[in-house]
Amino acid sequence: MELKCGIIGLPNVGKSTLFNALTNSNVNASNYPFCTIEPNISVVTVPDKKLDILSKIVKTKKITPSTIKFVDIAGLIKGASKGHGLGNKFLNHITEMNAIIHVVRFFEDTNILNISPTNIPINNINIINNEIIQFDISLCIKQIKILSTKNNLKKNYQNINLLNLCLNKLKEKRLLNTINFNIEELKFLNNNIKLLTIKPMIIIANISENELHNKLYLNQLQLISKKYNIINICAKLAFNKISKLQNYYLNKIIIASFNLLNLNTFYTVGIKETKSWSIIKGTIALEAAKKIHSDIKKGFIRAKVINYNDYIFYKNENKLKLAGKIRLEGKNYIIKNRDIIHFLFKI
Repeated sequence: MELKCGIIGLPNVGKSTLFNALTNSNVNASNYPFCTIEPNISVVTVPDKKLDILSKIVKTKKITPSTIKFVDIAGLIKGASKGHGLGNKFLNHITEMNAIIHVVRFFEDTNILNISPTNIPINNINIINNEIIQFDISLCIKQIKILSTKNNLKKNYQNINLLNLCLNKLKEKRLLNTINFNIEELKFLNNNIKLLTIKPMIIIANISENELHNKLYLNQLQLISKKYNIINICAKLAFNKISKLQNYYLNKIIIASFNLLNLNTFYTVGIKETKSWSIIKGTIALEAAKKIHSDIKKGFIRAKVINYNDYIFYKNENKLKLAGKIRLEGKNYIIKNRDIIHFLFKI
């Protein structure tokens, strides 16, 4: 799947600076609200040492890593769900994301305008959460009304009940990503309804070098980390330093995103190309084959599967075969993380 992470937050919290740091871009990060109107988009390759090791073993001509798309979305403000500050437009941009990276200001800087009504990070998090909750409440009410007026009410009964459950949780100020839904429910809420609070979220605490020993912010950081998946960085420092620091932050965010989205990686290895593929955990071989090409799924025969550790130990398919380390699996085989797969098919 294509991994799209939307970077959101209040204005002037460092979203565009973080985007620049992660993607080696140079988008406008000026010191005024709404300097970003249309989303800035950049596709970044996922660093993968295992992919590099595999490519060296087979002396491949081409290496193709997985990618992650970062989308810098304009700052939201209180009242965004009612259209304040072009809020509806910005909130609609988030509906297309797989995950949300919420940047929170954990720094004091008189040179950077702070339009937030409070300097307390947890309150600022709640402002954004409330806006996406209100957006989802409106969406649930609208969809319940649509489904209730359709002729086949019996067919829609289950989905209406699900949306009513979501509506009740949202009115309790709960994000839907804290609720345990089954796979089919998640697909419906994500793909059909496109709710915002169902999306997995990472909180990025943007801390300046001067605030690393500020007890007020450190206490806030500890408080928030008990409730949210949080990563603390200094976006400005990352953007001004060499690429090693950029890669360090990029890796942290990608790993957190993969964990949130419940993803595995498998590899296809060959002299012409060695490539990594990201799939949802629990994906069967037939669906993984489709990710490579629809014809492979259509003509699927079986999958030759090799464990990554076995591959780098034997370094040769003949030796792997003699050692009994190559397995032939059917279409319902569940892909394991770091599997090396060669799909056998016939058109």
